[in-house]
Amino acid sequence: MSNPVFFTAPGTLDGLAPGSLFVLDGPEARHAVTVKRLGVGESVDIADGAGKRLTGAVAAVAAAELTVECAVLADEPRPGTRLVLVQALAKGDRDELAAEAATELGIDAVVPWQAERSIVRWKADRAAKAHAKWQSVVTAAAKQARRAWIPEVRPAVDSAALQGAVAAADLAIILHEDAVRPLRQVLEAWEGTRATGGSAGSYREILLIVGPEGGISPREVTRLCDAGAVTALLGRHVLRSSTAGPAATVLASDILGRW
Repeated sequence: MSNPVFFTAPGTLDGLAPGSLFVLDGPEARHAVTVKRLGVGESVDIADGAGKRLTGAVAAVAAAELTVECAVLADEPRPGTRLVLVQALAKGDRDELAAEAATELGIDAVVPWQAERSIVRWKADRAAKAHAKWQSVVTAAAKQARRAWIPEVRPAVDSAALQGAVAAADLAIILHEDAVRPLRQVLEAWEGTRATGGSAGSYREILLIVGPEGGISPREVTRLCDAGAVTALLGRHVLRSSTAGPAATVLASDILGRW
């Protein structure tokens, strides 16, 4: 069974080596001590959310502190092709469910999207709180999945701003029930283009765009495609807004060799 994971701030694991002691404090330490009831000698992972992971044994336990002796300190590289879920705001917390499941399945970043047909609206007075809640959901999901990387929840965008993101991406895919080409075919064709001399770079980014309950409006589809997006069919059945993104993450991870 894998070790439980607790997060610390980026940079706090720098400079450690096997045999070093690391003291975890704050809410994560309280959770480890009072909820998980970890004791001396038990194995644990401490991750900084930016790819660095310490694996070791609990050396001491206090009321709000957990001291861990480092056995291994590893840097986990990010994938060369990164997946970004552009999730339309949806009612009934289905948007948060999508972000949570996609995080557990390996998504690298999430973008909240105020689509034309989104019923939920992030108005100025609630936008910051809503964004913080999404980041909290994603962080908890990364912890559950024992990830060393916490996906970034990027600032919310409207459809005009999304056009700019589409234009900047290496590939932007609109998951749409009226699409002709299956998602697998779109991704395999893109991979083939890369293999025969596509653009090079330190990493590539693919946007997986999911609409709200009422679907993406025809005008939005046209404008996003004009900016460079392509449509793709995820399957024969119509999926909920909370299901499409995680399903696409699984398929893309397999095709791109991330799994």
